[in-house]
Amino acid sequence: MSKKYAVRTPIPNEINETLKEHNELVRSLLYARGIDNKLEADKFLFPKYDEHLHDPYLLKDMDKAVKRILKATKNDEKIGIFSDYDADGIPGAVVLHDFFKKIGYNNFVNYIPLRNEEGFGLNDEAITNLHEQGVKLLVTIDCGITDVSQVDLANKYKIDVIITDHHIPGKKLPKAFAIINPKQKGCEYPEKMLCGSGVIFKVIQALILEIRNCKLEIGATLQLGWEKWLLDMVGLATMSDMVPLLGENRVFSYFGMKVLNKSPRIGLMKLFSLLKINQHTATEDDIAFMITPRINAASRMGIPRDAFQLLSTTDEVEAGMLAEHLNAKNDERKGVVGSMVKEIKKKLDAREEEMKHVFVFGNPEWKPSLLGLVANSFSDEHNRPVFFWGREAKNNDSNGSSVIKGSCRAGGETDVVVLMEKCKDVFIDYGGHKGAGGFSLSQDNIHTLEERLNKAFQELQSDMSKTVFDIVLVDKKMTLDDVNWNTYSSVEKFAPFGLSNPKPLFLFENINISAVKLFGKEKNHLELKFKNSKGKDVTAMAFFKTDKSFSIPLETGNTINLMATLEKSVFRNFPELRLRIVDTF
Repeated sequence: MSKKYAVRTPIPNEINETLKEHNELVRSLLYARGIDNKLEADKFLFPKYDEHLHDPYLLKDMDKAVKRILKATKNDEKIGIFSDYDADGIPGAVVLHDFFKKIGYNNFVNYIPLRNEEGFGLNDEAITNLHEQGVKLLVTIDCGITDVSQVDLANKYKIDVIITDHHIPGKKLPKAFAIINPKQKGCEYPEKMLCGSGVIFKVIQALILEIRNCKLEIGATLQLGWEKWLLDMVGLATMSDMVPLLGENRVFSYFGMKVLNKSPRIGLMKLFSLLKINQHTATEDDIAFMITPRINAASRMGIPRDAFQLLSTTDEVEAGMLAEHLNAKNDERKGVVGSMVKEIKKKLDAREEEMKHVFVFGNPEWKPSLLGLVANSFSDEHNRPVFFWGREAKNNDSNGSSVIKGSCRAGGETDVVVLMEKCKDVFIDYGGHKGAGGFSLSQDNIHTLEERLNKAFQELQSDMSKTVFDIVLVDKKMTLDDVNWNTYSSVEKFAPFGLSNPKPLFLFENINISAVKLFGKEKNHLELKFKNSKGKDVTAMAFFKTDKSFSIPLETGNTINLMATLEKSVFRNFPELRLRIVDTF
C-alpha cells in the first residue's frame, strides 16, 4: 500500500461495546470522529435544535449588545448593518435583515463593501457615508475585530459599534460598544469555531429571548421557533466558510440543509431551478459547488449586494432576474479564470529552464479575488506550491509603490504559511493555513519572490526529510459488493459532510477495470466501470480529471487499488449509487 494511505486502527473493544446499538460501519465512523460514548453518538447522529445549541448569553458582551439593539429599535435610531462580501457575510446580513423585517423595524440599512475597490472589513469612507445617512448604531457581521482606527472614527461620529465576528482578534481590540466573538479573551462560550453567520444568529437568539422574557410589543409577530427558518442562511454560510462541522456547527449544518431543502426564499428557489437542482434533494455538494460560487461571483466580478438582494428579496420577478444575473456573473468568472489558466500554461510551456519547485506567476491586470480559484487547479495538477499575484486598483503602500496581492496553494505536503514565514521580509502581509493562504507585497519585491520561495522550499524539504509525512487514513477496506444502498444508508447518517467531518474514505483492493470513458464537452471528466461478484456494474467518477491524471495507467483490463467515497447521484431525477474517485495506485 502507498505510504500516503493507512487503514484506521480497529475500534477498541470497550468503545465497540458502548456503541453496540449501531452497525459496525457506523461505530467505526463515529470513533474516527472522536465519538466514543452513546451520549455523544446520539448528539451527532440525531441533533436536536432545542437541546444541542448553547445559551447565546454565554457569549461575552451579549447582554450589552442586545440591550443596545433593542434601545435603537425603541428610539427609532437608524441602524447600519455592515457585512463582509462573501458567502458567510452575505447570508449573515440576510439573517439580521430578516429579523428586523419580522419585528416590523425598517429604519436600517445594509452596507456591503465592494471587494475589489474597498477590500475586507470596515473602511473610513464607508463609515463616513453611513454617518451622513444618519446611522447611530453600526452592527458588523463577519468582520470588524481588527478594525481599530475605523471604530475610532465611528466613535468620533458618535456611532455606537457592535462587532460580531469570528476571526482571530489582533493584539489591540477596537473600542467598540460591544464585541461578540467567541475567540476573544474572556469569552467562555463553548463553541469557538462558529462562522460569522453563526455568530449573528446567536445574537438573534438572544434578542428573541429578551423580547419574550420582557414581553416587548415588537414580539407580537414572532411565532415560537420562527428563527429556525433563518437556518437556511446559517447552514449555507457554515458549509461555505470551511469551519469544522462538529459541535454546534453540526447542528447548524444539519438543520440548515433541512431548511434549505424546503426554504420558501424565492431567490433560492429560482437559483435551484435555473441550475436544474431539485431543491428537495439538494446536498451539501450542491451548495458548495453550485450555490456558493454564484454568491461569491457577485463580489469577485461585480457588486456583492446583488447576492444579498437575491437571498433577501420577496419579489418573484426580481428573484428570477437576479438568479440569471448571478449565473451569468459566474460564467463570466469562469471565462476570466480560464483565460488566466491559459496564460499561465503558455508561460510554463515557454520556460526553457528546469521546472521550479514553486510556481510564481502574475499579471498586474489579474484580479486578486480570482487567484485562489486559479491556484487550486494548478497546485493539484502539478503537485507543488503555487503563488499567483495580481493588483487591485488604487492600492499603494505607505511609500506610494503599488501593492501586489495574491493567493497561494500547497499542492502537496508543503505548509505554505511556513514557506512564507521563511522569507517574511519579502511580504507586507501574509496568512492562511497549511494548504492555502494569501499575501501582499510591494511591487519592488515581486522580481525576487520566485527565487526566495524556491530557496525556502529547498530548506523546508531538507527539514521535512527528517520528519514523518501526514498520512491519509482510510475508514474501511471494502469490496465492490459493499457498494449498495445498505452501506449508503450508514454513510448518509453522517451528512452533511465538510471540514472535520469528511466523507468516509474506502479502499477497494485489486479490482479490475471493465470500462474507461471520458465525458463532458471537453472530455475532461472520467468514468470507470467495474463488475461486482454478481456481474453488475459499479461506476466510479472523477470530475475535471482524466485517465492521465493519476500515477498509474487506467485502461480496460488493468487491475488497480481504488480510493473512493460513496455518493448518491440524482442526475435527471434518477437515483444512482456510485463511487467518487479520490486516488488510484
